[in-house]
Amino acid sequence: MPDIIQLLPDHIANQIAAGEVIQRPASAVKELLENAVDAGSTEIQLIINDAGKQLVQVIDNGVGMSETDARIAFERHATSKIREIEDLFRIKTMGFRGEALASIAAVAQVEIKTKRAEDTAGTFIEIENSVVTKQEPVATVNGTSIAMKNLFFNVPARRNFLKSNAAEMRHIVDEFIRVSMAYPDIFFSLTANGQQMFHLERGTLKQRIVQLLGSQYNSKLVSAEEQTDYMNIYGFIGKPETAKKTRGDQYFFVNKRFIKSAYLNHAVASAFQEMIPADSFPAYVLFIDLDPAQVDINVHPTKQEIKFEDEKIVYAFVQSAIKHALAQFSITPTLDFDLDPNIQRLDAVSKPFTDEQKSMASASSLYQTFTQKHAAHKIDPTNKSELKHWRDVPPTPEGENFSQQNFVQTNTGYDLKPAVETSLVPDQDFFQLHNTYILASTNKGMMIIHQQNAHERVLYERYVAAVEGKAVATQRSLFPSTLQLSPQDTVLLNDLLPELHQLGYHIEPFGKDTFVIQGTPADVEQGNESMAIELLLEQFKHYTSDLKFSKREKLVRSLAKQHCIKAGRSLTQKEMKQLVEDLFNCSQPNATSNGFPVYMEIKKDELEKMFGR
Repeated sequence: MPDIIQLLPDHIANQIAAGEVIQRPASAVKELLENAVDAGSTEIQLIINDAGKQLVQVIDNGVGMSETDARIAFERHATSKIREIEDLFRIKTMGFRGEALASIAAVAQVEIKTKRAEDTAGTFIEIENSVVTKQEPVATVNGTSIAMKNLFFNVPARRNFLKSNAAEMRHIVDEFIRVSMAYPDIFFSLTANGQQMFHLERGTLKQRIVQLLGSQYNSKLVSAEEQTDYMNIYGFIGKPETAKKTRGDQYFFVNKRFIKSAYLNHAVASAFQEMIPADSFPAYVLFIDLDPAQVDINVHPTKQEIKFEDEKIVYAFVQSAIKHALAQFSITPTLDFDLDPNIQRLDAVSKPFTDEQKSMASASSLYQTFTQKHAAHKIDPTNKSELKHWRDVPPTPEGENFSQQNFVQTNTGYDLKPAVETSLVPDQDFFQLHNTYILASTNKGMMIIHQQNAHERVLYERYVAAVEGKAVATQRSLFPSTLQLSPQDTVLLNDLLPELHQLGYHIEPFGKDTFVIQGTPADVEQGNESMAIELLLEQFKHYTSDLKFSKREKLVRSLAKQHCIKAGRSLTQKEMKQLVEDLFNCSQPNATSNGFPVYMEIKKDELEKMFGR
């Protein structure tokens, strides 16, 4: 039998290794920007064509390279940062493993121009498929310009897996923001297809945050700083009112390197506890500086996931820094002593609380309820009843409270197979309870319909039909409104415009980061269209982490959730009747697209049992 194990050719080995580092154009953007920062640049330009598929170019005014260094920089594991193994634990720069340029050269056509200040001429090198095809002297300015062209030209299968231009551009913008956020003392610019998206002048960290995340943060940032012998924490947190339903504006940097850490995110969230809704995320840009020996940054090819030597200490310091910042700026909940004068004169406030009154109060059942169980309503569990939190109770297929529901778990949430239909009493008046529930009589008892969930189901099915071909009618605005977005949201909205048009929105780009809303779906209430679009984008981003949903499914769910009648809104008889009619014309009226129940039926015999009949 002949030997069957062979060494891979260098060009194939390089392409395989490149896949760990260069997964998409944004990966190359990150590596090239970090190299430019390490070169001591004060000005860095990023130029993108065709979402990076055609061109990613980074131009800097850093120290440049000699002819020999420029040639060897494209060899695998060529680095200026490491001489011995101990250097791995003293890393303070961005790139250090010597893989970035070699990986880029393995999957793209690369051109580099570079010159040091002490050299009379620079060096031009052209590389294709890891092979140098041209090297010659060139007249160029001090610094380095690297152009990566035709990414994955030699690996067409990988190129086919790239997303749409808008999606890839979003990733590029994310990487650009992460690097430029950490270095406000460096000028950065980003130009895409000849149009400048970012022009970031040198300034303070707060100025850079506002430049990147939007002017709405200008007056809503709180400085956070904590200095200890072990580590330093500094940066800014958003005031509670800036919290969003998505994690978009959350940035952690360790030694100026952007990282992802659910552990540290939890530390910040715990400091904001009870100040923002449980399903919201605070905005923050926080920097942690500590001894590189306390951090392992080499645990992932992209270096975005790191390991701390002592995670608990870091967690405690982060939590403490946020709490101190919130307290210092009087954001944490405090007692308001500027009470109404009439309240101040009440006996309960003005007169002392005597020992006799204390004794009487502590003996009361109400006092004991609070102190024993820390709750206003104490329910002692018995052998007959074990109460669970309502969210822990799964939907029952055909239980006592969900007589019409047959839940089937699928990869897109809950599909509902309607069981035997229960008839509503015809020509009846409906009753609205707490401006949230619609009560209706049925031939078997009564039905309780949640108005928000019902309308969400109606809109969901309507929008699904629209994206599948039956377009929603558009209502033209008499006074079109303008909408200005952050660069990230601009890219996202551009990506969604075709689907939004099918769903009844008529939105046109109008300049750099501005759009004009010419029309909205005919059944959507007019007014504050700009705010509605911003909330829609937030809701869409809320679904982006769920990979099982397609872009259209995310958009349809976002629109239905955004436009549905909310709980707490008073409805007329006509509105209730129309909503109920629309609901039972749906193919699956039993639950929302997320699987939440739309209605419950209580049968007549169940009602009679409640009253001993």
